[in-house]
Amino acid sequence: MKPKVALALFHSHSYLEFRKLIADLLLEGKSTGNKQSEELTYNSKLNDIRMNHLDEIITVSEENILKLNSLQKEYIWLVIAEGWCADGAQIIPILNKMAVASQRIDLKIALKSENEDLLNLFVTNGENSIPKVIVIAKQTAAVMGSWGPRPQGAVDLMQNYKIKHGVIDEAAKTDLQMWYLNDKGISIQDELIKLLLG
Repeated sequence: MKPKVALALFHSHSYLEFRKLIADLLLEGKSTGNKQSEELTYNSKLNDIRMNHLDEIITVSEENILKLNSLQKEYIWLVIAEGWCADGAQIIPILNKMAVASQRIDLKIALKSENEDLLNLFVTNGENSIPKVIVIAKQTAAVMGSWGPRPQGAVDLMQNYKIKHGVIDEAAKTDLQMWYLNDKGISIQDELIKLLLG
């Protein structure tokens, strides 16, 4: 696993680099990834707007900042994502705020399209779902765990919707976006801090 993690880290981006990559590709009418379509480009445009909004409004609670800074080790959060991923647009800005608030976390973002082999090691319910956060001990490069692609409340929402309606449709996606809006990033913060604190 270490060579795959090392390769992903070598080709990874900081949050600002990831945002710039998305913006630069949008200027060319493209999205991240090998596959291109009008839908993926549209999703990337929408996600760019979402991330701009979240950059402005999301905060990390004082309690969570204290917890993050109480960590005894330093970590790398290697996030496997794409610019067109709606969940990624809701989650990655929160991860960035947490990393900025902490002196113990370095956030790196790698594209799914360039790291399928690594993502295959972190399958969720039989699928290569993104975003996936791989928690790496900075000093040893050991993988300490993973998280994603959604907080548990969002997972439950989608599972219950599918049980009730039989499909995940546009209404389900709208419900999911509203869930993220109402949650304000609290679940993501709490779940990742719990993972770090063991």
